[in-house]
Amino acid sequence: MDTTLLTIALLLPLAGFLISTFFGKSLGKKAVGFLSSATIGIAFIITVVQFMALQNGASPEKHVWFKWIEILNYSVDFGFYYDQLAILWLLFVTGIGTLIHIYSTSYMHDDENYHKFFSYLNLFVFFMMVLVTGSNLLMMFIGWEGVGLCSYLLIGFWYQNQDYNDAAKKAFIMNRIGDLGFLVGTFVILHIFGTIDFIEIKNFLEYENLGTSVAILSIATLGLFIGATGKSAQLPLFTWLPDAMAGPTPVSALIHAATMVTAGIFLITRMNFIFDLTPNIQFIIAVIGGLTSLVAASIALVQNDIKKVLAFSTVSQLGLMFMALGLGAYEIAVFHVITHAFFKACLFLGSGSVIHAIGGEQDMRHMGGLKKSMKITYITFLISSLAISGIPPLSGFFSKDEILMTAFHENKILWIIGSFASILTAFYMFRLVFLTFFNKFRGTKEQEDHLHESPAAMTLPLIVLAVLAAIGGLISIPGSSWLNNYLAPVIVNNAAAHPHELGTTEYMLMGIAIVGALIGIGIAYSKYIKNKHVPVNDNNVPGLQKLLVEKYYLDDIYQFVIVQPLNALGGFFKRNIEGLISGIISTVGLFAGELSYQAKKSQNGNIGLYLFVFVLGVSAIMFYLFIAN
Repeated sequence: MDTTLLTIALLLPLAGFLISTFFGKSLGKKAVGFLSSATIGIAFIITVVQFMALQNGASPEKHVWFKWIEILNYSVDFGFYYDQLAILWLLFVTGIGTLIHIYSTSYMHDDENYHKFFSYLNLFVFFMMVLVTGSNLLMMFIGWEGVGLCSYLLIGFWYQNQDYNDAAKKAFIMNRIGDLGFLVGTFVILHIFGTIDFIEIKNFLEYENLGTSVAILSIATLGLFIGATGKSAQLPLFTWLPDAMAGPTPVSALIHAATMVTAGIFLITRMNFIFDLTPNIQFIIAVIGGLTSLVAASIALVQNDIKKVLAFSTVSQLGLMFMALGLGAYEIAVFHVITHAFFKACLFLGSGSVIHAIGGEQDMRHMGGLKKSMKITYITFLISSLAISGIPPLSGFFSKDEILMTAFHENKILWIIGSFASILTAFYMFRLVFLTFFNKFRGTKEQEDHLHESPAAMTLPLIVLAVLAAIGGLISIPGSSWLNNYLAPVIVNNAAAHPHELGTTEYMLMGIAIVGALIGIGIAYSKYIKNKHVPVNDNNVPGLQKLLVEKYYLDDIYQFVIVQPLNALGGFFKRNIEGLISGIISTVGLFAGELSYQAKKSQNGNIGLYLFVFVLGVSAIMFYLFIAN
């Protein structure tokens, strides 16, 4: 592999960020949009070339720029590792990133901070590339924190709205909770192995027996999982993601559907060889993933904001990925990451197209009948909705079916939970489709008069993503999986080593999954097309539905249990302790001032006094040197 080209690909988004930041206003919108998109596009082309080289027999490469930290027996390289997993992630980070940049040139065209938006977007892609190519946990942490920073900047991009600022702060703070777990896991791994380099740890485990350190390793894997829980929005740290929809829609598509939120899956897959040694933590991951999938899917049933439906859908799909990780099916989780990136990016960009067409409206109760005016958006949205619902032969069917099949063989309860969440997915996605694109338009007359299909810069990415959502499942067909073979060098207990043959049970499970999806779609059709139901105001919903509208009151619980006590404690310290500390410091300052005031009186120019003090000083030194000792 050519590490020079890969270094150029890594630095191109950083160059785009610097150019947009310092010269964006003077260059103009067209130049900024072109340069920002081109940097990611060229990085994608380079990645494709290196991907083909891997396919043709090239070996993974570790490229060390310099020795970064050396303390006692510990050392950390500032380096990058380009293997099958890193290149695969780079492909869809830069590929989908390019499409979203092109989409943004039109979507953000009228924004006064156009250049700033693209600089943040470029910086995000740079940090995401650092995250997936870092050769050790500390390098990964640089990218990890970088994408968190960019997420904060982009969620609160329209900072004039205080609610958006609050959403950005919430995302930033909740991710810091997970990051603490990441750091704890990193330090424990350093203690056990003496290194945090991925290759060195993997090599160590091939030749050494951990013995009693396995118990301590559970602390490390739990810490890393907590980090993944924050970044990938799992229970109990998922509530930041729906609020993050405050950012511009391209941000939702890139950061909160296709890239940043998959960082947790990447982390666990990268460290699969240590997670396999801690089955107790794997079980926790599977359970948390299953519960997250079900909880988020149930909340999505009653959301009326088009982007929030997709946000909770993202959380639910991430839950399925974590369930697969916990069951040891890392390659299946990666498979669903890829297909999810295609159809969810398409869905988010499709929602942006709808919002763009009706003047910023996001409430589905004020939409309807849009398929007549927005045919391309409707068709691409429908394809992606069918894909996420698990309808064959679209991509989501293959990846979701493999997760459920694995769950059935490993844990029947998790299979039931995952299957029910999948039925709910089909229902709420077609609830969204029917409320948005069918029946009569329910918005204002002015909105109706201005309904139109989005420009080509927005519809072209939709078409490309819809095609990928349709055919993407072909990379891992049951019984003949290219993806499993591709990831074999990365994943220790890879499914390629134990080919899964399809039998009666597997075909029965496929049938159950398809029937379940059709039932969900059928119920949505009956309610929203046949009966033309329109959701009522959130304040008028009954019992259980109210619980779902309020998201199980999780935010209220956090507010009551964590935020209010901390605010009260902070208020107490401000009123009482802060004044006491200030008084003590002021007293010390006054004492020092008075002492210096008295001392300076001796500085009066009297040479005799100076000589007297000099003699005393010399005498004291002589006494110490020759008499006291």
